[in-house]
Amino acid sequence: MSLDLKLDGRSEDRFGTMAQGLLGTPADRPEGVLKVTGAATYAAENLPENCAFGMLVRAPGQGKVTAVNADEVRAMPGVLAVIRDERMIRNAAQGTANEAPVQGVDHAEYVGQPVAVVVAESFEQARHAAQSLKITTEGSPGPVDPDAVEPEGEPTRTGDLDSAMKDAVHALDLTYTTPSHSSTPMEPHAAIAEWDGDRVSVRASLQMLKYNRNELADCLGISAENVRIQSPFVGGGFGSKLGITAEAVSAAIAARELGRPVRVVQHRRQAFETVTRRSETTQRIRLAADAEGRLSGLGHEALVSNLPGETFAEPVTQASAFAYAGAHRVIGERLARLHRPAAGSVRAPGEAVGVTAFECAMDELAVKTGLDPVELRRRNIPDKDPSSGKPFSSHMLAAALDDGAGRFGWSDRAPEPRSRREGEWWIGSGMAAAFRVNIMMEAEARIDLTPDGAVVETDMTDLGTGTYAILTQIAGEALGLPAESVTVRLGDTDFPPGSGSGGSWGSATTGNAVWLAALDLRRQIAARLDCDEAELTLRDGQATCGNVTRALAEVLGGDDLRGHGHITAGDAFEDVVQSTFGAHFAEVAVSDVTGEVRVRRMLGSFAAGRILNEKTARSQCHGGMTWGIGMALTEELTHDRRDGHMVNRDLAEYHVAVNADVPPLEVHFLEELDPWSGPMQSKGLGELGICGAGAAVLNAVYHACGVRIRDMPATPDKVLAGLE
Repeated sequence: MSLDLKLDGRSEDRFGTMAQGLLGTPADRPEGVLKVTGAATYAAENLPENCAFGMLVRAPGQGKVTAVNADEVRAMPGVLAVIRDERMIRNAAQGTANEAPVQGVDHAEYVGQPVAVVVAESFEQARHAAQSLKITTEGSPGPVDPDAVEPEGEPTRTGDLDSAMKDAVHALDLTYTTPSHSSTPMEPHAAIAEWDGDRVSVRASLQMLKYNRNELADCLGISAENVRIQSPFVGGGFGSKLGITAEAVSAAIAARELGRPVRVVQHRRQAFETVTRRSETTQRIRLAADAEGRLSGLGHEALVSNLPGETFAEPVTQASAFAYAGAHRVIGERLARLHRPAAGSVRAPGEAVGVTAFECAMDELAVKTGLDPVELRRRNIPDKDPSSGKPFSSHMLAAALDDGAGRFGWSDRAPEPRSRREGEWWIGSGMAAAFRVNIMMEAEARIDLTPDGAVVETDMTDLGTGTYAILTQIAGEALGLPAESVTVRLGDTDFPPGSGSGGSWGSATTGNAVWLAALDLRRQIAARLDCDEAELTLRDGQATCGNVTRALAEVLGGDDLRGHGHITAGDAFEDVVQSTFGAHFAEVAVSDVTGEVRVRRMLGSFAAGRILNEKTARSQCHGGMTWGIGMALTEELTHDRRDGHMVNRDLAEYHVAVNADVPPLEVHFLEELDPWSGPMQSKGLGELGICGAGAAVLNAVYHACGVRIRDMPATPDKVLAGLE
């Protein structure tokens, strides 16, 4: 049986009628013990018998590729093959339904492009041989500097922003820049491939298995039915593992050629260069306001980059279309075609950098109008989407602003910058709003119910985000089972295709599919009891209908039942605008001697529909806020303007925020149920925490010492230059 649902309107809240009391609790991760004891199997572990080792080789420049000494390398001890196959991919795939991977090794489009894989009996032999393979490139290189090309695209225009700027009492025309960012997940990109006849099985570190399966099949020229991908545990991804990357394709090609399993793991520098990065941005923001600070117009234009042929463009202005009122608007991106590594989705694509810059501009407008920054935002909350005229499914920004301001003690803040000093340190506080679109993906799941409990299966992945825990809670709640009676199996394309992990849609989308599968089972149980499903109560393994209670195992009578759930987006995502909202508040100290910035405390209040697991949700917000601190103060992927290569391609030189940079983070959730978002009335949360977090820090820097940083990150040299 199956229960299918297309979201065409508001959904009834059925979880409120469930009796188990499992959903919404801060439940531990059921796989947590496996992870902390090292028993969880990641992509590069538990090698199959007779496994060989592959190492990628990258191009040193652009142009026609030649492997000068391939025969010499093939003769090195332990070397099994030097493979340069046109089926290998040159750009990391984007992990979407309709975009095929870009293949080829004869021509390098950027420095660091994979052009060969060397396979040997041992990892050390493969690494040595790969380092010994001499690659040359020949030809005229393409442009690598945004200033050297004419960008594509034009923004969308509504009304007359130029006139609104001229007529405004307060007008700002500002430019902000953000550098490229790297995802840098803890677990390297890795794959082990093994063939059985015409069928290949790949254990890999990937986020979107139902698309990854098709991508790999497309690269290999085989049917997707002959591809199995397993990713039961993924050590972080942040977008870099949305699509198939070079190690998976090369491992599959090498394994077929050699007739034995092959493992390929990218080392850290390879991962920096060969997987997708976040594009650098140049953002022009224009704000026109009346004497009371109400916006009559806004402009948000962004210049981003990507390789020729790539369709993805960082959606910088995605939230600006609905965030604030203002009749006259110019919003959109322009795309520069550069020969740098492919740009793609990195945590909160669009809003992470777009909301950060826009919220800095709103702070500058607050100063110019003399309004409190919280009040300025409250005055400009729209009653409907200003760009489309559609209603919002729910709107919680005002509540988040008020909740965060009250908890943070915002009213105690002196309005003028440079108002508080402790020794060499200027102390200040700042805030920013948070916005992130809510996305629904198609997803399926099945549940097998036996007298011993329930087994949930879907190819959905868990990047450390808590998917195992949340799906356990959903199934247990709906079926009246304790968590220990529910087993969740993830990350295998032999299971029903879930949503995959990305875009903050995982738990709210695949979770809905699990709920539907459980509802399918509830109907089967109710039929056995000859009662209406709505009258059925399931709790602690007992089924109650009317005045009759029976053990669930007795109701099953030795049979196993299977439920299947399938959910798709419908008019509910066309008729209304769905978003999550939040507010960030930060206090910083700025050294008047060195320009160093230290974040002393930080608080976020967030609204994302029903919170399914408060513990994992808080962890997600902590991660986003930490990334916001890094984005504001340290993270900067630098490209050499001569050839486009990454200068700081490792974690020694690409500075992410670490424990010493991050104070205790305070996270609060607002009560919200959004009936437009599906049966669970929950919305995506994983990326909301990063949106605007950096702006709160940068606005606090200004309040502390009077220095505006519009070229991110706010490194000590930039702050010190402003202080001087």
